[in-house]
Formats: sequence, structure tokens, C-alpha cells
Amino acid sequence: MSALGWLIPCALVLSGMGLIAFLWALNSGQFKDLDGAGWRAIQDDGDEPLPPER
Repeated sequence: MSALGWLIPCALVLSGMGLIAFLWALNSGQFKDLDGAGWRAIQDDGDEPLPPER
């Protein structure tokens, strides 16, 4: 029973921190362009050759 005395507050604090981080991400625009990030990952920016190996 004594373990619940510190497990429940720890769970509440961690979930509160997660909620604060999620709300910060929403307000800072992290989720505005979800499709663009996926396309930028596969987009070829240039045909520059790789440097030679030594």
C-alpha cells in the first residue's frame, strides 16, 4: 500500500509533463505540415557525387 503513495503522484507528474509537451508542440506548429516532411525525406535534392573513399 505504501508503494501507491509514491507511484500515483509519479504517474500524475509524468502524465502532466507529457500533456504539457504535447500542448507545446501543438502551439509551436510541429503538426502543421505532416505530408511535407514525408515528401522531403524521399526528395532528391541534387545529383552531387559522393566524395571518394580514401
